[in-house]
This record gives sequence, C-alpha cells and structure tokens, in this order.
Amino acid sequence: MNRDIEVNTRTGTYIYSAGNGILSRALSDICSRHDCRNLFVIIDENVHRLHGERLRGIIENRSENFSTFIVPAGESSKSFSEWKRVVDFLLENKVRRNSPVLVIGGGVTGDLGGFAAATALRGVPLYHIPTTLLAMVDSSIGGKTGINHQIGKNLIGSFYQPAGVIADISFLETLPRNEWINGLSEILKYAAISDDEIFRQTGFFLDSSLPYYEHDHDDLISLICTCAEVKIDIVEKDEHERGVRAFLNFGHTFGHALEKECGYKTISHGEAVYLGMLAAQKLSLLTGGDAAGDKLEKYGSLYSYRVDKDALSYERLVAHMKADKKNKNRDIHFVLLDSWQHPVVKTVNKESYLKESWDVVFDRL
Repeated sequence: MNRDIEVNTRTGTYIYSAGNGILSRALSDICSRHDCRNLFVIIDENVHRLHGERLRGIIENRSENFSTFIVPAGESSKSFSEWKRVVDFLLENKVRRNSPVLVIGGGVTGDLGGFAAATALRGVPLYHIPTTLLAMVDSSIGGKTGINHQIGKNLIGSFYQPAGVIADISFLETLPRNEWINGLSEILKYAAISDDEIFRQTGFFLDSSLPYYEHDHDDLISLICTCAEVKIDIVEKDEHERGVRAFLNFGHTFGHALEKECGYKTISHGEAVYLGMLAAQKLSLLTGGDAAGDKLEKYGSLYSYRVDKDALSYERLVAHMKADKKNKNRDIHFVLLDSWQHPVVKTVNKESYLKESWDVVFDRL
C-alpha cells in the first residue's frame, strides 16, 4: 500500500508520499525535476550508521556527485553553530538554486536541515525524508523550520514549504521503541483535536506481543496517512499559524515548558507532549470543557521518565510558559478542548487552575 497526498499551500504545491520501500522511485522522480548532478544529503548520524550504505546505493545510481553532511544526534544540534556548519557545507560545495537537498532523519535534522535549505541562496529545493514516526506524522509536514535559542525552543526559523516529503516506513524497522512512543504522542494529539477514529487505529501500541514494526504495514501506513491528512488540512487553511494551525499545539505549551525546565536532556519531546496533553485535558475540564475520560490516560503505561520531579520548579515552569513565542503580552494562551475533537484557544492565568494542571504532570513523574 503506497499513498500520495497532494499538499496545496499559498506558497507552493507538493506531494506527501507514504509507503514501504518507496525511496528509490521517489528519488528518480526528484531527479526528473531537478539537476541531480550536484545533490546534497543532510542526514542524522544514527540514520547514517544504520542505513548509510543502502542510501548510498540508491543515490549513486541517480547522481553523478553528491555531498553528505552528518548531523550529530540530539536536540543540541538545533543550534546557531550547527546551522552555520550546514550552510557552510552547502555553500562551500557550490549548492545552486536548482540543487536538491535531501534532509534525512527525525525532527531535529528536519528542522535544522530545513532551515539551512530555506536560507542558503534564499531557498533551495528541500525534500524531507523522515525516518522517525514522529517526523512522518508531524514535523516533516507544513513547512516549519528552525533552531533553538537559549531563551526557548524554536525561537529562530522560518516557514519554508518542502518540494516533497517521502515517508518510507522501511526506516522504522530500526526505530527504537522509545522513538515509536515519541511518535505516538503526536498521533494522540491528532486524535484528541480532530479524529476519534485514530484512537482505535493506535490499539496496536497497547499490544506487547509483537515489536511495533511487525504489525500490519498497511495499517501502519494508513495510520500515518490519516494523521498526515489532519495536519495537511490544517496547514492548507492556515499556513503561517494565524488561526486554526494553533490547534496543532495541543499539549505543547505545557510540554515545551517542561522540556525547557529539563534542559532538553532528561525528557524527550514526545514524553513532554504526552504529559502536556494530560495537563491540557485537566485545564480544559477546569475551564468548562467536556473532555473527560481515559482516552489519553490509557496509554500512560507505555511511557517511562528520567525526570527528577523534585528538581522541577512550578514557578519556573509557569515562567517558561509565559515566555512562549505564541503568547502576546504576559497572557498564557492554551489550546484546550471544549470537547473531544473540538479544540479552542483560551487565555488562562488563574493560578489555582495552572497549579492543578501541573499537578497532573507531577503525579506521573
């Protein structure tokens, strides 16, 4: 089962492709549209270690000359210094405005490589090849690129739509279990804000009898495409996050604050988002929403945390939320649920409500 989904935005149209073993065909299509005599690969170091030889064989058959930049794994690579290294790599190897740039990896590599492609020569053709579940359903779609700043996450960047996205699930065969769970968090987000059927499609995560990749591949591709279609629909309506695209931040205001408080080290993005969604569900109920039940809670046993909750500060967590780039003035804006699949943006500054919501997080650490 392979699927192609057209993405139409005001700044461009491209295809999101999902399937098993589709990269070779997709690369042939890319080279039919661009000059692949000089092709650039920006790749996560772990992906390069696990899949580098296979990728080299696919690319060498289609490009006379390609240059590779290996991105160190981890959130710390989303930095100004690493962005400069990638741009230096592109310019020193004579990137041209028709040179395809393949960004291969998870969210960190995608954000970093995407920002470099957006800024080198004011923009070169960018192709996302996501290799994690999270990147396939979320970060590779929609054109957000960027790096972190010491003040907060994703504070430097741009909207830059790719020329295409190739979600080849064969990369997921080597994905560690914790990275599957990181991806699950964003999948559950789509279920909460848009499509209750996704909760049913994620049932295999609760089945411990098989490794996740050994479950039915067509079902997995269907789940990935369902999530992609939710995000694509929202992005097409609101490319630059001036309206409904904010709904994609459900759980993220809490989650980003938790990541910042942990120094982006002892908690993953997916873990933080899952806890953030539980806190947002609580805040939704406190502010009059009707989103009760265990739709999110039942996945809690899949997550394990390395965070010392005694080292966390409620006051600092709230300060991090107030510093979120999406806020105006000193108000804290949250994506909450009026009911399941009915998100709404609310301003909440009531101290007792925030405390009760953060207590949900503290109780699980």
